[in-house]
Amino acid sequence: MDHPMVYFQRIMQISVTDAKAQLTDLVRRAEAGDEVVLTRHGQPAVRLVPVRARPDAAARRAVVEAVRGRAAETLPGPDAARSQDVLYGEDGLPR
Repeated sequence: MDHPMVYFQRIMQISVTDAKAQLTDLVRRAEAGDEVVLTRHGQPAVRLVPVRARPDAAARRAVVEAVRGRAAETLPGPDAARSQDVLYGEDGLPR
């Protein structure tokens, strides 16, 4: 006899039919970080995941500035005009 719920390391699988009666609890589990997968005929159909708040403009700006700061610190790489020379022989044909 199959049990309607299967647990694997914070992953919960439950049939859509059984989930109807437990929706509030399943939403709470998803909000708490558990992965809740609804199945149809034993196959995964959908996953309940919490909606994350979008970062505000100041937070997005801080991320962009941090990335720009790191980009300025990078060392120059090989010259783009010569970057694929290892793929070709002296005759210009692929190796």
